[in-house]
Amino acid sequence: MDQDLQDFTDYLSRVAGKSPNTVRSYRADLSGFLHLMHLHGIDDPAQIDLATIRSWLAHEASTHARSTMARKTAALRSFFGWLSRHDRIKTDPTLALSSPKQSEHLPRILTHDQARTLMDTVDQDPVEPREDAKVQAALQVRDAAMLELLYATGMRVAELCGLDLDDVNRHSRTVKVLGKGSKERVLPYGLPADRALDRWLGEGRPVLAGATAKSSLKAGHALFLGQLGGRVGQRQVRKVVHQAAGQAGVPDIAPHALRHSAATHMLDGGADLREVQEMLGHSSLRTTQRYTHVSIEQLRARYKQAFPRA
Repeated sequence: MDQDLQDFTDYLSRVAGKSPNTVRSYRADLSGFLHLMHLHGIDDPAQIDLATIRSWLAHEASTHARSTMARKTAALRSFFGWLSRHDRIKTDPTLALSSPKQSEHLPRILTHDQARTLMDTVDQDPVEPREDAKVQAALQVRDAAMLELLYATGMRVAELCGLDLDDVNRHSRTVKVLGKGSKERVLPYGLPADRALDRWLGEGRPVLAGATAKSSLKAGHALFLGQLGGRVGQRQVRKVVHQAAGQAGVPDIAPHALRHSAATHMLDGGADLREVQEMLGHSSLRTTQRYTHVSIEQLRARYKQAFPRA
């Protein structure tokens, strides 16, 4: 079954165009399942039936969130469906397997004022750096550019980290991102983000790119760099967002909350739902419709506060 799993993950990345995160998650889920099958003496996927799959999912559900179980179910359905289409098994045991219903949690967002406070805080000029503090000043300029771009475009963290220098068109103030399923989209950004990028490219990036001389990392064409000069990582970006929220005195958020906030604020400003769908790179309009629910909740809260007969 190891070869089946390897062939399937190759298919996901090379043919289906799934993101590296999806491929990695599916492989981890399936590896755990197939390892347990091996411990029970099952080494042929044709021997696995629906009852066995449901039993494993029920056991996993006791220690995992509903969203994680939905992903595990999707991984199993995708894997056995692929095996069936390639005649490695006669029948697909997951055909009658339904995905667990996900709770409709409204995404966490910042208010307009909180978002403005956050951006104003990160855009503050760094203290005139001493010679030994130039890297820290460069990091502050980088952090401001990253947060401005995340909020201005609603892009994902992985998309931000994957940006190269030539993905940014300063003339048209647009940036080209590579989203899920290797789908490209071009996103506009405003003047605040442009000013932050201008400062990063002119003052900050050259400093961090010079740090590669002291490390084994290479700056290459990456737009955003880490302290040692290599391409910035997702964990670094998440840390930056958390720290910036704390410094600004706004609710602690993850980078995805900036994406949620950008979408909701666009809808509040009159943007069309399909325009927001295109900006976020959602394949389904239903995913984007979550943000209309957020806007309605905000409207309801303002109504109760302001209307005398609420």
